[in-house]
Amino acid sequence: MRPANIVTSIADVLAGIAISGYLLQPFLFNVQLQNILLLCLSTVGLYGGGVVFNDVFDAELDKIERPERAIPSGRVTVNEAMLLGIILLIVGIVTSFFVNIFSGSIATTIAAAALIYDKWGKHQKLIGPLNMGLCRGLNLLLGVSILITQISSYWYVALVPIIYIAAVTIISRGEVHGGKSTTFYIAAALYLLVISAIFIFSFYRDKTLLTVVFLLPFAWMIFTPLYKAWQEPIGKNIGKAVKAGVIALILLNACWAAAFGAFGLALIIVLLLPLSLFLAKKFAVT
Repeated sequence: MRPANIVTSIADVLAGIAISGYLLQPFLFNVQLQNILLLCLSTVGLYGGGVVFNDVFDAELDKIERPERAIPSGRVTVNEAMLLGIILLIVGIVTSFFVNIFSGSIATTIAAAALIYDKWGKHQKLIGPLNMGLCRGLNLLLGVSILITQISSYWYVALVPIIYIAAVTIISRGEVHGGKSTTFYIAAALYLLVISAIFIFSFYRDKTLLTVVFLLPFAWMIFTPLYKAWQEPIGKNIGKAVKAGVIALILLNACWAAAFGAFGLALIIVLLLPLSLFLAKKFAVT
């Protein structure tokens, strides 16, 4: 289930909630908290289920390339994994419908996009990274959908995680057999595009200084291992660059929250970082 990664998906939803302005609404606190928790549970189910099915579809290939994974190592059977994946996806979809029908529709689309990626998308050179990025972009919108009216205003924010995750996915393709210099140049360009987009958002909303507090460590976290992987493009270094790219999503989401004036929520999101790093030491990230 990649527990460290699941923490980053929760950060996506919290960032989306910050973008929506939901916490500024005059609702009762218990209603606010209930919907936030439901969407967090939804993304846990969606991300966990998607990753489980990734291993189900890769079971035969993993016997060769990643024999340490749960299925090829014999710790879990394919049928057991499929049952877990189905349960997780159902939980992810059902809990989102308790928030509103639009959240439920987005969650259903995320589940479908994840399964398409697991089975087919990841084998496509161009479509694969975009497919994976779409899952993250929709996950951010899942948070925004807590206020249905805000989707039409901020749907385009999903483009940023799509670009970012596409970059991480491109890098990950060299994790087993090594990478090429061109790959790192493309990833670096996409990273810079993402950083520029966040900076422009913050400037437009007059929250630049608050956002830079999180934007600078985000840039350091993603570019440092990417540079090392470029210098020595072996599987180990590429794996570290991918791992950093995934976990750095927490800081990227903190940037979103700060850019939309939710500095307190940005700090809460950042507190997820040590939890994700801890889990990354115990469980695989890629």
